Amino acid sequence: MAATLDHVNGGRLNLGIGAGCPARRHGGLGLGLAIVRHIVELHGGTVHAESPGEGKGTTVTVKLPRMIFARTADQVERRHPTLGAPPEDKDRPPLSGLRVLVVDDEPDSNEVVSTVLASCGAEVRVAGSAAEGFDELRRWKPDVLVSDIGMPGEDGYVFLAKVRALGGEIGLIPAIALTAYATTGDRVRIFTAGFQVHVTKPIEPTELVIVVASAARRLPSLRTR
Repeated sequence: MAATLDHVNGGRLNLGIGAGCPARRHGGLGLGLAIVRHIVELHGGTVHAESPGEGKGTTVTVKLPRMIFARTADQVERRHPTLGAPPEDKDRPPLSGLRVLVVDDEPDSNEVVSTVLASCGAEVRVAGSAAEGFDELRRWKPDVLVSDIGMPGEDGYVFLAKVRALGGEIGLIPAIALTAYATTGDRVRIFTAGFQVHVTKPIEPTELVIVVASAARRLPSLRTR
């Protein structure tokens, strides 16, 4: 029985994988196959999974091109457009006094995200589910929401829909999605749901801080706009 990675029944490795099922029934980050597929596709390859049946294991086949096209002698070397070197950890923008609500069912993820943001001065509160996050919003108004997408029960899409439905200042809070889903379809759904930006798991601390600062308009380049 052949299958795509979206439908392989392989335990924690595939939990939450696939654009059609972000609300997981079980815990776990579910990043294994998502990371494999993302890396393979970046290299121009494909991933195929095959299993003889439930409980009989799964064979995952990775196909990569044997070579990439080399630059010919008359071609000018292409360089990635940039304004300079990416910021280092010491160059992270300050988040002093910024209120951030982090909603994720994974305690480890909550701890990492809250520690990174708090180290830059943010006031961080965490919630272990969409329901807890919604209750926290009734007691405390954050400046930025950071929500996981693939949570059991009510996922990040449902959570943000309820937040937006509140209207007023709460309904307009900038929202950042944390997600292992990185396909074009996933990004379209994330932005359509009302998230301003997404950060792919596993997170890169400096990227997370800069994204949060940007959402809160704390970056120097945004302060005069």
